[in-house]
Amino acid sequence: MNLRDAQEGTEYIIKSIVTDDDELDAFLFSLGCYAGEPITVISHLKGGCVVSIKDGRYNIDNQLAEAIEV
Repeated sequence: MNLRDAQEGTEYIIKSIVTDDDELDAFLFSLGCYAGEPITVISHLKGGCVVSIKDGRYNIDNQLAEAIEV
């Protein structure tokens, strides 16, 4: 399941991140978004969703939300 299918307010553990872009992988890692870390979808928006990772909230687009497997 990816983040687009995740329920709002439920904490999930990231299983993997499926991207072909090394820079994007490095950016997500710098945010604390990597396998084994908890992530919570705060709300779903038309163009993406708001997620909580560690102590931060981030707005990510649908393409990135589909790349994060939980």
